[in-house]
Amino acid sequence: MAEAQFRFYEELNDFLPPERRRQDIRYEIRERETVKHAIEACGVPHAEVELILVNGKSVGFAYIIQEDDRISVYPQFETMDISPLLNVRDQPLRNPRFIADVHLGGLAKYLRMLGFDTLYSESSTDEEIAAVSSREKRIVLTRDRDLLMHKIITHGRFIRATRIRDQLIEVVEYLDLSRNFSPFSRCMECNTKLVPVNKEQIMDKLPADTQSYYTQFSMCTFCDRIYWQGSHYRRMNRFITEIFGNNNDNAAVF
Repeated sequence: MAEAQFRFYEELNDFLPPERRRQDIRYEIRERETVKHAIEACGVPHAEVELILVNGKSVGFAYIIQEDDRISVYPQFETMDISPLLNVRDQPLRNPRFIADVHLGGLAKYLRMLGFDTLYSESSTDEEIAAVSSREKRIVLTRDRDLLMHKIITHGRFIRATRIRDQLIEVVEYLDLSRNFSPFSRCMECNTKLVPVNKEQIMDKLPADTQSYYTQFSMCTFCDRIYWQGSHYRRMNRFITEIFGNNNDNAAVF
């Protein structure tokens, strides 16, 4: 049977058996097999792939593998512009928006805390997540490798970390998001953008001590939650600074 040679780079090796990682892999080609099918047959979700080079030339997922092809497969390059090489999808995502699966509710809230548009629902099915991701061009964040195999998903990340703090660091570093922070600008509960609100308009909704000590407030226009720079804000602000440094200078009122 005809064979081709694959090489997977960087974190794509996480999906391979230990004995096949970071080395050339001989792959038996099926008749008229696409490179996308072969990549996923190796265990790597196509949504994690950004660039495929066949014999040094960039190709798309529909490329039909030929005997003795040398195929290099690379993960997403969100930290650099590879648009001139890109054939896998129309363009890399430069304005990242997310949708998280049912296992990543904590991560979704933390991403919202940093200002990133992140959808999450405890009742979402894999099919619903895939459909929303495709329709709204959102990056799927998941602990379910099979979810990233959905054909219509173009961008995704299998989250390796298990602790929420480490998951947040993983996403920020993987997609180089530290320059895009807008902390405390979204509702952590429903993802809606917060808007400034006059204290007089919400006085009847504030605890007595809050009325006395705080003057600046923001409000979610969807779920009516009110935010101010109290102790909860200060704890989260310290959390961001401890992990990422001073990338939150332009924080909105929370």
